[in-house]
Amino acid sequence: QVQLVESGGSLVQAGGSLRLSCAASGAIFSINAMGWYRQAPGKQRELVAVVIKGGITNYVDSVKGRFTISRDNAKNTVYLQMNSLKPEDTAVYYCNLVNQFRTYWGQGTQVTVSS
Repeated sequence: QVQLVESGGSLVQAGGSLRLSCAASGAIFSINAMGWYRQAPGKQRELVAVVIKGGITNYVDSVKGRFTISRDNAKNTVYLQMNSLKPEDTAVYYCNLVNQFRTYWGQGTQVTVSS
């Protein structure tokens, strides 16, 4: 079993920055991908950013140039640096880990951006 512990969500003003962290522990084995999804009220969960094996990253268009995903392999931790935050970034952000067996989700961390 794998546990994902997220931190860093908060209330911030538009234009501000936050850094989310997600630490993985347990029977991780080989990680194929780690990433962040978000779900706003009344909307479907969407992929925000992902880093796959080899270090390749991918972002949803709405955050390109503002968010940066990074991963510390030694710590099995993934980070999401969020700059120039907008009210439409308000959502619960979920950490996601995919290994060769299954997909795991964190409990979510709330990010609220006030205008």
